[in-house]
Amino acid sequence: MKTEQGIALVDRDEDGVDRAFREDVLTGLKQKQKAIPARWLYDDSGSQLFEDITDLPEYYPTRAETEILNARGEEFSRLIGEGRAVVEFGSGSSVKTPQLLRAIHPTAYVPLDISGDFLRQSAAALAEKFPAIDVYPVEADFMREVDLPEKVHSLKKLGFFPGSTIGNMVPRTAVDLLRSMRATLGAEHGEKPLLLIGMDLVKDREVLEAAYDDSKGVTGEFNLNLARRINRELSGTIPVDALRHKAPWNDDFARIEMHLEAIRDIDFEVAGRRFSMRKGETIHTENSHKFTRRSANTLLLAGGWTPQARWTDEKGLFSLILAEATEKRDAP
Repeated sequence: MKTEQGIALVDRDEDGVDRAFREDVLTGLKQKQKAIPARWLYDDSGSQLFEDITDLPEYYPTRAETEILNARGEEFSRLIGEGRAVVEFGSGSSVKTPQLLRAIHPTAYVPLDISGDFLRQSAAALAEKFPAIDVYPVEADFMREVDLPEKVHSLKKLGFFPGSTIGNMVPRTAVDLLRSMRATLGAEHGEKPLLLIGMDLVKDREVLEAAYDDSKGVTGEFNLNLARRINRELSGTIPVDALRHKAPWNDDFARIEMHLEAIRDIDFEVAGRRFSMRKGETIHTENSHKFTRRSANTLLLAGGWTPQARWTDEKGLFSLILAEATEKRDAP
């Protein structure tokens, strides 16, 4: 086993503030419809709250995806093969990773996550569980191309993107991410890496809305944690008690939308800038797009990946898709 403490690729200023976080928050709060990218929900506290969400009875994606991973190990082994480097994008606690590692016996595992402390703790636990696999955690924003550790450069790669994170992005951003994944995994250098990606499926509104607005309020706390993070890291004065969590289904865009809604008029500062929200105004914090077979394939193809195989759980709630990097072709 070889385990490293982690490579930090997050750009921070002299005060330790993530520059990209500050820029996204300030830009988002200036918009008419205030919006902050969903990836900033996942600091250490947010990551732990999300792990709590995955255990909730209303939140079906984790159970459905775990069912697929447990049931399809032999097929993964046959189609993916052994000896690869598994690169997990947004690894979090890596709770689903062991099923995949047991099935395909990789040489190395590279978890990428923006939450550094959470990343290193999870990587250390996984390295202890799989002593034959070299583990190289990388603290990075996986939305951009990431330079992987030199020790895995020569290995064939499998990108692993479980959960439904791809659905958090509008199609344009999702396509950009899929293309940057191709680059991170070496497709720009002639390799043909594989990608195993989770995509949630369209289903009844009642099931979807319950999954993102649970009866215990854990998802609400996860959403509100973003405001607390802004206050803590960007010298914010947002009155968190004046915000509430909302998660309606938007049928026109086939997505759940998470918002923080002001329940009264408020004024506040962030990083020395002044902002205000009127009662009923919202900060749009996350989308969770749901897919059909056709829309999933269309998105992957646009991002430079050709679907090879697709699996769903027994109830047809969730899908895992294996795709291969598409060769670049010259324009006609």
